Amino acid sequence: MPMPLFDAALAALALTVFVAGVARGLAGFGTGMIVAPIAGALYGPLAAVVIIVVIDLLPSLPVTTPALRIARWREVLPILAGMAVSVPAGVWLLSSAPELALRLGIAAVILFCAATLWRGWRYNGERTLPKSLGVGAVAGVLSGVAQIPGPPVLIYWLASPLPASLVRANLLSVFFLSTFLTLASLYANDLFTADTVMIGLLMSPVYFAGTLTGWAFYSRTSDALYRQITLGLVVLSAALSLPWREISGG
Repeated sequence: MPMPLFDAALAALALTVFVAGVARGLAGFGTGMIVAPIAGALYGPLAAVVIIVVIDLLPSLPVTTPALRIARWREVLPILAGMAVSVPAGVWLLSSAPELALRLGIAAVILFCAATLWRGWRYNGERTLPKSLGVGAVAGVLSGVAQIPGPPVLIYWLASPLPASLVRANLLSVFFLSTFLTLASLYANDLFTADTVMIGLLMSPVYFAGTLTGWAFYSRTSDALYRQITLGLVVLSAALSLPWREISGG
């Protein structure tokens, strides 16, 4: 597998991946929402999803393994079941839609979800099995399209009566295990390429360093502050990735 050229694009991706790792270690989410728009602008939406899947496997194990032990599985499994059904639909959309439309759509969804979370909107209704499966289905489509399953699950769970530590463990468990669903669907559709896999492998140590950095700061301040920092980074990433020249007609 040839080594990709170290250029400005790879340097920008490395910085983005490190920041996303810090966010993941701190708040338990944010990787896809931060990396997908920037990586999509640099290498294309399809390459972005492959890169995120590769970086999100082994490097997230140190943070995720303790979470798997304490996660509330009766909350996690219905979400994963819904995702298992819908991830292939998201991957099909990723491989079929025009690149510019995908970039605009992904950035718009991320900005909308970040704004919703930032304003503190939470789902306060009853959490039934059909609703959990539905939330998982929406998360699965977003995971297949851009590896961003987080927003619907966050909105659904953040207002739950579960303590913050359990919510964080549930989120980490869902995001980690859902990566395998996306990986399997990408592989089944023959969407991996040597170049994008190599970029992902090169970024994995960077992501690992960022995750450990964020993990080191976890519990030193409030969960609310972590969420605000992470969502701020999400908004910045999505805004920077927008194809402003095409939008302005230049």
